[in-house]
Amino acid sequence: MPGIKDVAERAGLSTATVSRALSGKGNVSARSRERAQAAAAELGFVLSYHASSLASGRNHNIGVVVPSVHRWYFSSIMEGISATLLDAGYDLTLYNVSEGPDRRHTVLNDFLLRKRVDAVIAVSLQLSETEIQQLLAIRRPVMGIGGPLPGASTIRIDDPGISAAATNHLIQLGHSKIAHMTGDTFFEQDFRFEQDFRLPGKRQEGYEKAMKAAGLHLRPEWQVTADFTIEGAYASARRLLGAASDRPTAVFAASDEMAIGTILAARDFGLRIPYDLSVIGIDGHELGEVFGLTTIDQDARGQGALAVRLLLAGLQDAADGVTTGTEFPTNFVIRSSTSVPPVETAWTR
Repeated sequence: MPGIKDVAERAGLSTATVSRALSGKGNVSARSRERAQAAAAELGFVLSYHASSLASGRNHNIGVVVPSVHRWYFSSIMEGISATLLDAGYDLTLYNVSEGPDRRHTVLNDFLLRKRVDAVIAVSLQLSETEIQQLLAIRRPVMGIGGPLPGASTIRIDDPGISAAATNHLIQLGHSKIAHMTGDTFFEQDFRFEQDFRLPGKRQEGYEKAMKAAGLHLRPEWQVTADFTIEGAYASARRLLGAASDRPTAVFAASDEMAIGTILAARDFGLRIPYDLSVIGIDGHELGEVFGLTTIDQDARGQGALAVRLLLAGLQDAADGVTTGTEFPTNFVIRSSTSVPPVETAWTR
């Protein structure tokens, strides 16, 4: 059976270069990678990751912990993580902790501590200091996506800032009667999301700050909740828009799915978007283009890809103890769901 030395001789390269080329690790020129892959294919050689891990102490496997896999944001993050790890020659082990606190405890205090992964990416999970220190103590770097993690590198977006920007967009168009659809109370308290960095509160904070800065009144009845789904937002928006005598002229929804649910509810009442009601969201959901939704695109897939690149760079450089906080850039996408407010009528006064 051919070995890596045979491949190196066939390719005219060193064994170290062949190893890096076939494993996807380290800097190798495109030409050398092609030669190594061609020689390996000719000889029928497949790199043994088990042997490689014994020699290097690496498993070429990254653990990813998510609170859910069926929500758009988390699945988009996973697409970016998976594709980038595959390109780098790494495997992925997914841990979904949506089934309860016992499952979360088992994952963080058992599976991840068995040293089967080289590093951990925690998506929208605010790990406790004890949990982080357990991972760092066995020399497993941690990368967080969604908010700050003490002792770990993180990627986040400026939720209050972009929420204020979304609200200000409506204010600058001339709207003063602006409603906000935020996350349900359970979203902040339920075990699956209790460590989700208080996302609904942060986005509501940005909305309230922009409204107050513009001297606009915050009406409690125009601050409604939903569960970050189209269906849940549709039901909440019907209640919000059902009062024909006193409707808002614009809605800032804390997610694109909730914005889409609002648009669908508005249609039930014969409201034209954006002539009778302007709607804006946050996310960059692919359905946003279908609905002409103005949004702030947070590029969830790009966040996942960047998390992998930063994490693998840290592993390659053995930069133990070095932590960074990266604010991920967002993109304001103006489409047809927002415009100047409607002309004053009896129901808009």
